[in-house]
This record gives sequence, C-alpha cells and structure tokens, in this order.
Amino acid sequence: MKVKIFDESHEKDLEKDINDFLSSGTYDIIEIKFQVAIGVCGEDQLYCFSAMIIYN
Repeated sequence: MKVKIFDESHEKDLEKDINDFLSSGTYDIIEIKFQVAIGVCGEDQLYCFSAMIIYN
C-alpha cells in the first residue's frame, strides 16, 4: 500500500495534478481523501486544497 499527497492553492491545479497522476499508470485506488483549509491574512483569503490518494 502506498500514498500520494497533493497540495495546491487553486482547486483546478489540484484537479490537474490528480488527473495527471491517475493517467500516468494503472493503480488500484483504495481511497481518495480531500480537504480544504482557509486562512485570512489581513484583507487576503488564503486557500489550501489538498488530497491524499491511498493505492496499491
């Protein structure tokens, strides 16, 4: 069993990274976990989109 972690500041970048990984080989996907974190710094909102793929 292995894991692959993805972390991006934009959801479209995360989607592209995951799709690229999945199309790069044949994997037995066990589970995909997704998370969004939001932080505020002054007037800015900071987003962190992450996913973990558990596979064989």
